[in-house]
Amino acid sequence: MGFWEKLKDGLSKTRESISNVFKATEIDDDFYDRLEETLIMSDMGFETTEKVISDVKDEVKRLHIKDANQCREIIINNLRDQMSVDESAYDFEDKKSVVLVIGVNGVGKTTSIGKLAAQYKARGKKVLIAAADTFRAAAIDQLKTWAERAEVDIIAQGEGSDPSAVVFDAVSAAKARKTDILLIDTAGRLHNKKNLMDELGKMRRIISKEYPEVNVETLIVLDGSTGQNALQQAREFGNVTEINGIVLTKLDGTAKGGVAIAIESELSVPVKYIGVGEKIGDLQRFDPGEYITALFADFTIDSDMDKLINADIEEIPKDDDLFDID
Repeated sequence: MGFWEKLKDGLSKTRESISNVFKATEIDDDFYDRLEETLIMSDMGFETTEKVISDVKDEVKRLHIKDANQCREIIINNLRDQMSVDESAYDFEDKKSVVLVIGVNGVGKTTSIGKLAAQYKARGKKVLIAAADTFRAAAIDQLKTWAERAEVDIIAQGEGSDPSAVVFDAVSAAKARKTDILLIDTAGRLHNKKNLMDELGKMRRIISKEYPEVNVETLIVLDGSTGQNALQQAREFGNVTEINGIVLTKLDGTAKGGVAIAIESELSVPVKYIGVGEKIGDLQRFDPGEYITALFADFTIDSDMDKLINADIEEIPKDDDLFDID
């Protein structure tokens, strides 16, 4: 099963619920009520849903539409326009970049770093990983496993060491080794712990001082299965640090999918990568058109993005699942 087919399969329950709404024979108040309820239940959230419903009503009135299926096309086009990802969103991949990866424990942060490192390496990039989540020994071990399998270097110290010291060493190494992309795993900090948030600021100051010419990208990893809680995490992190993009993980059966739309609509921060499983190729660049299709349309999806991943990269076997706690 290809990447986008996995996504479509994972969002099947939500898609079925949405499809049921469009079986209505006419567009009336009852139709809009059921549509509103379904979109909110898909984790799209109240604010985003209200905006979508308002836009749809205006367009239906303007075009004198009576058929519910035509209304679905209006919604799909509306959401695709909202979720477009600017071409410059991935420019950092082709620059000398330091990528700070943030997020709470359990969202798939560390494994996402490993997958990105492997993919960048497969594209010919010189990649370095920094294990700055020093509060969990498992996080360091997990990153070391990924580094070995992806054949990239890693900078790490022992559990409990100063995270900023790891960042300092990693930045120095990235400069000396002419690294293309340095991926920094930060602590799985809770968004209501100010001291841990302050650590992020300290890391950025070190990067700015020691490597002023480098491009700095901050990605936040969110668990798609947690719905509006993921959106709240993004808001809280956004209050203390600039966020350049979202990595939305675990869209493989338990997630409802609407949260990706809510994030883009309410935060104006692009979703740049989405994940649907544990394999290296199960994390890919976000394609809004394909995503909306997976969420709303009931037909086969085929995407050239499945061909981007180097199939020769060795994947972490199931025996390593014990590491997958973050």
